[in-house]
Amino acid sequence: MNLFELAMLTFHKSVIMRPQEFTIKDLENFSGIKAHTIRIWEQRYGILSPDRTETNIRKYNDKDLKALLNISLLNNLGYKISNIAKLSDDQIREIINKHAHGTNTEEHFLHMLKISMLNYDEELFSNVIDPHVEEHGLEKTFRIVIMPFLQQIGLLWQSDAICPAQEHFISALIRQKLLFHVESVKVPLEQNKRPVVLFLPDLEIHELSLLMLHYILKLRGLRSILLGQSVPSDDLKQVAQRLGDVDFVSIFTTHPSTVMVPEYLKRLTRMFMDTDCHFHFTGYNLKGIKSPDTLYISLYENIDDLLEGLNN
Repeated sequence: MNLFELAMLTFHKSVIMRPQEFTIKDLENFSGIKAHTIRIWEQRYGILSPDRTETNIRKYNDKDLKALLNISLLNNLGYKISNIAKLSDDQIREIINKHAHGTNTEEHFLHMLKISMLNYDEELFSNVIDPHVEEHGLEKTFRIVIMPFLQQIGLLWQSDAICPAQEHFISALIRQKLLFHVESVKVPLEQNKRPVVLFLPDLEIHELSLLMLHYILKLRGLRSILLGQSVPSDDLKQVAQRLGDVDFVSIFTTHPSTVMVPEYLKRLTRMFMDTDCHFHFTGYNLKGIKSPDTLYISLYENIDDLLEGLNN
């Protein structure tokens, strides 16, 4: 599974209400600090004061989690835990903002993005992402910063360690950034190239990778047309009638389900057999699916292979 595919799986779980209560294992998974170290820091420096159950098991709240993430970040920046424990919350926030884009390790970026998510801090998110995009470009930032972050958040989401509002907040910010950069592309269109129509199948809503792909195609001078989420197959026929022969591109994450994919591909084959349109598909739900015996549909292991297929 490559980094683009990790984006597709990140927010797969149904939205349910979660208690804002965390175990020490949750804190370990979120911060990267071992539970043993957390206990020592509590005892020696009083950095956290968790409640306890009747059986003496530690229970942490949202404030504890945010505090530990801040402490972990400063510790990774070289601050001693004994000195961090003496700082006020305002002093810690001031130091974090100062280092928002002053360190280039992946761990640093991940910690900053987690803090921005927990605090619903759009400014901090931009202070982390924007300088990295300016220096390295959006595609590289997406691959080495955003996708590893989404991978970690996806794991935390599955373990109930974050709430739906935090997930919606951070995914909306990423989507905004992608759309902003898509709009900024001013590359002239290559002549004599077929339009590329990007869509997600009916009921599919995981669009971050599709938006990134839209950006890459526009940057390459292709006429990329984004239809977006949950597009019925009948609508694709109308698009082809309007535009002529096109390359359709999609990513299957949750829909159609793996067992329904063969029937979906057969339906497209029947609908487009009298055209020269071509379908290029990749995604998690295509794992183990054999390419159909048709010249109209190509399945790819990953998005990089899909991009190569479009070039050919």
